[in-house]
Amino acid sequence: MYSTHFKLDIKDIPAYVEEKLHFFGKTEGLEISELSDGNINYVYKIFDREKNSSLILKQADVVLRSSGRPLDVKRSEIEATMLQIQHKLAPEMIPEVYLYDPAMSVTFMEDVSEYKNFRYEMMDRQVFPSFHKQIINYFSKTALGTTDLILNRAEKKANVVKFTNVELCDISEDLVFTEPFNNYKGRNIVTEGNEEYVQERVYSNLQLVSEAMKLRYNFMNNAQALIHGDLHSGSIFINHNGIKILDPEFAFYGPIGYDIGNVIAHLIVPAMVCQVTDEESETKDNFINWVASTVPAILYGFEREFKKSYFDSVQEEVAKNEMFVDWYTRQIVADAKGYAGLEIIRRVIGDTKVKELETIVDHNQRLTVERKLIELASRLIINREEPGTDLHAFLSALNS
Repeated sequence: MYSTHFKLDIKDIPAYVEEKLHFFGKTEGLEISELSDGNINYVYKIFDREKNSSLILKQADVVLRSSGRPLDVKRSEIEATMLQIQHKLAPEMIPEVYLYDPAMSVTFMEDVSEYKNFRYEMMDRQVFPSFHKQIINYFSKTALGTTDLILNRAEKKANVVKFTNVELCDISEDLVFTEPFNNYKGRNIVTEGNEEYVQERVYSNLQLVSEAMKLRYNFMNNAQALIHGDLHSGSIFINHNGIKILDPEFAFYGPIGYDIGNVIAHLIVPAMVCQVTDEESETKDNFINWVASTVPAILYGFEREFKKSYFDSVQEEVAKNEMFVDWYTRQIVADAKGYAGLEIIRRVIGDTKVKELETIVDHNQRLTVERKLIELASRLIINREEPGTDLHAFLSALNS
């Protein structure tokens, strides 16, 4: 019955679970609720109240939910495989996969309901003093271990083929790297009143466009490590004990700095929104100060921890040359700054917005936030390789 893909409805799930996964022992009385919050997948929580046990079922469909456009379900296999690989490298931060069903493009995985969506927590101005240590730990454990500095070179090349993610990389190459700088598909959404600003500061800024294209080229050709590929704050779940990283369906072999830059961008955006829109309060000050210290702590803490992991883990003597390691890590940090800028600009100009911007009620405040973000993002992109480009100084300018 389940040998050919079809989209599961809630009523189909109990029988499907009973056949595929003996997790609950019975399927009568299971409580099933849909948690889907995106455009390309269906997510359900299945709960046995009697045993107080639960799991998540995630299914990839063959079409986009919004438009009905066909989309290859290979992304589902990539996501499940990525979770399994990263769970071995960082089990405390990656949900466990119980079963992957390739015919139905379904992943059964650990329920992480005790963690909350990081985006919404920041929108509530919550602060997490240990987040920089946790995300650095994630990057240090998962990135280096998938490079050919650790893996056998043949194994790494085979992984590059396995994780060739054509359709979803194409989405990123358009929405992140191309359309924000050349609206050739006419899909950009520029806030009314910022049209001339965007034309002058982005579309007609030849230096900015040139640097963005360099970063795009790096994204498309630098198969450095197995990366998440879409590590925004909605893919991070958090509490005061730790984090869980979810939804790596955009995973592929790319530059390590891309994931780091995405995390940084999605800290900067809510901080800028808070600075412009929130009334003066202790909560506002605490949130701004937390972001202003967390962003550089991630960048430069990563550099320290990555080097330590490098010398502890890399076995090839010629690769342990200190000058090479310094260059390697500096390039990752520079990439991270540049990719942070690109992610910010595409969320301001592109057609895929974030709730932090969409929920700004006052039109003039939104114009101000977007202009400040574009200015900061442009500096990050253009000056990314300058050692003095300190993000703490940039974020301190939030209060100016």
